[in-house]
Amino acid sequence: MALNDQNIPRQTKVVVLMIPFPAQAHLNQLLHLSRQIVAENIPVHYVGTATHIRQATLRHQNSIPNIHFHAFEVPPFVSPPPNPNNQESDFPSHLIPSFEASTHLREPVGKLLQSLSSQAKRVIVIHDSLMASVAQDAINMPNVENYTFHIFSAFNNAVYLWQEKGRPHVGDIHFPEIPSDEGCITTQFKGFLSAQYEFLNFSHGHIYNTSRAIECPYVDFLDRLGGGKKVWALGPLNLLAIEKKDSTRFRHPCMEWLDKQERNSVIYVSFGTTTTLTEEQIQQIATGLEQSKQKFIWVLRDADKGNIFDENEAKRHYLPNGFEERLKGMGVVVRDWAPQLEILSHPSTGGFMSHCGWNSCTESFSMGVPIATWPMHSDQPRNAALVTEVLKVGLVVKDWSQRNALVTASDVENCVRRLMQTKEGEEMRERAMRLKNDIHRAMNEGGVSRMEMESFISHITH
Repeated sequence: MALNDQNIPRQTKVVVLMIPFPAQAHLNQLLHLSRQIVAENIPVHYVGTATHIRQATLRHQNSIPNIHFHAFEVPPFVSPPPNPNNQESDFPSHLIPSFEASTHLREPVGKLLQSLSSQAKRVIVIHDSLMASVAQDAINMPNVENYTFHIFSAFNNAVYLWQEKGRPHVGDIHFPEIPSDEGCITTQFKGFLSAQYEFLNFSHGHIYNTSRAIECPYVDFLDRLGGGKKVWALGPLNLLAIEKKDSTRFRHPCMEWLDKQERNSVIYVSFGTTTTLTEEQIQQIATGLEQSKQKFIWVLRDADKGNIFDENEAKRHYLPNGFEERLKGMGVVVRDWAPQLEILSHPSTGGFMSHCGWNSCTESFSMGVPIATWPMHSDQPRNAALVTEVLKVGLVVKDWSQRNALVTASDVENCVRRLMQTKEGEEMRERAMRLKNDIHRAMNEGGVSRMEMESFISHITH
């Protein structure tokens, strides 16, 4: 794509280069941040493989004005279907070929960087922490600065740092009992991670998609122990995506159904874009939802493939006989892409059964919806601990220590009832609403999140 920013005087020109990791949650967050930066009249170049640029733009819920997309070709990679019966871990190992293919972006990104740095006074590279190797050539260019974007919670990274330092007592910071790392990722992915992390030392600073309104003590902890590198909490980036809805846009049919339900009466069930459940587990969830007699929207789809456009073998999950007919009016099963932010922000939604991916957590916090936690892999067990033990805006469906056990229909039924029909659930909803109000206040004029964004923009432009 041609650079068309030459009309900006060179001495004042700052351009930003975004390097996302090729998984949906990561692609989307850097797109949200790109929109924020473009709104400050700073040109943004967003890079990726041709497949992942197409995926990011297709699924983004808003218009994407003035972002320069660079879709680079990488060696072909296999895109197998997910395997729900993997013994080692529920980690989406089937995506690893696409992760490895994206490390080949280093060369085209290096060339783009050279071109940008010869035209601009300053180039700011913001790369996902899992794409540090692709950004490594920034180190050799005098007018290029390199910032690491963490898709994970500050709590998650603070826990690692705290454990590394031997779990010292740290004043008023509460570290709850931390779930084991066992089963979070596979041995193969550990190798990928260590190849990325050796390049993180070259970063000029760290950006988190969180808010001090959610995680202030943990952001401060990272700031204090960050070796002098600045830490910014610029999130939750999703919040800005929903505010300027275009009423003429397509509305998902499930939203029409939600409009007809009572306030806080619906539980939203979704396990993200990297989870595939076994057929046996799907049957148990279906039975549990039916027995709970609670209204629900259930997103039932397989994990994304490395190439979501490779539609071979898309699997349809079978529900118990007559399930959808019996529950007409009680529940909606969504088998395509669901508008999660809109569902969570709807007044009829009163709870969220979730895998606790960090995006889903921040979206739920921002909308004041408590979470029934069911972590699957990666950072999700620690996010679940933050939800239930620290913020106290949720309850446990599946404890990480029981990660290999089947969650039974009666477990599902009991958790749904607890969250949606008891005083305990009501108190969680009240705490979740207080958290939502704190987050929104932080984003208003003079609020801590707004000031943090202004501080970052000022830092990269002066």
